[in-house]
Amino acid sequence: MIDREIIKGCLDNDRNSQKALYDEFYGKMMAVCLRYSSGEDDAHEMVQEGFLRVFKNFKSFKESESLDTWIKKIMIEASVKVIRENKGKRSIVSTVYANKTGKDKQVEMNDKDIITKAKQEDMLKAIQELTTGYRIVFNLFLMDGYSHREIAEILDVSEETSKSNFEKARYTFRKNLIQHLSNANGK
Repeated sequence: MIDREIIKGCLDNDRNSQKALYDEFYGKMMAVCLRYSSGEDDAHEMVQEGFLRVFKNFKSFKESESLDTWIKKIMIEASVKVIRENKGKRSIVSTVYANKTGKDKQVEMNDKDIITKAKQEDMLKAIQELTTGYRIVFNLFLMDGYSHREIAEILDVSEETSKSNFEKARYTFRKNLIQHLSNANGK
């Protein structure tokens, strides 16, 4: 838990306090950024961008807020910014739904079996394998609790595009995860 001295030091731009805050939150925020990234290099860039924003905007932090939540929100915004800079502004596109009715053996596993058998590393890989646009919407909606209206505003797309991309992302994530489980079981 971060004590008041570290928060006060960060407000005063004290480098030792900033380092203490960074050390305390680095692991948690790296986990957040890994979900948005396609790999560790991108995640490192997102974390660095996020902490630069945290320290630059620390005066806007209100002690009535949760520091965890405040920093996480900044990390998510930084992640989306890095993705846009690296991939171009239009990372969300409207496409035709994937075929959900195919009788692929791998897709016949039920959700409970998938989650029970999946390892955290497999889930992260399945998320990272999503296309950039799907990965952003999947994380914002499912993992971080943003509404489709909020996602639409963040990404400058329609709510329907956000909803559509989430459904496609969820289907693709499930398919990716099943593939990882099948590969792990030698099938």
